[in-house]
Amino acid sequence: MKNYSIMQQPDYQFELELSVRDYELDLQGVVNNAVYQNYLEHTRHEFLHHIGLDFGELHDQGTDAVVHKIEMEFKRPLLANNRFVVRLRAEQQGHVRYIFHQDIYRLPDNELVLKGKVTAVFMNNGRPIRPPDDVVEAIKKNTIAR
Repeated sequence: MKNYSIMQQPDYQFELELSVRDYELDLQGVVNNAVYQNYLEHTRHEFLHHIGLDFGELHDQGTDAVVHKIEMEFKRPLLANNRFVVRLRAEQQGHVRYIFHQDIYRLPDNELVLKGKVTAVFMNNGRPIRPPDDVVEAIKKNTIAR
């Protein structure tokens, strides 16, 4: 089941509900650590799509958002058949970077599973650039004032 929405909570802008799939488990019966990056990436893509941005169109225009750095702090594992939600908050840092704070919570008990921080840099032909105005405006319009 996939469910997403723009959040009305003070710390997050967006959330995406997902379920663990059997093939994501390792020998210990927990979600393999590498799979969590896929969860975070999928949530970022869904967030951008939800606010009207399309990676394919941006690429065709010569702009790519490239992951520069990922930090993940594992709190507890996800297991077979667990449902969970990935919550996201984006903030601009400087002129070319966005920080995506992404946390994963197990459902239905809302136990924190992972705290993540992903830094993305906008690039054109391998060089950092300012993101296009429509990108800045779409994210800003959906950013919660702090």
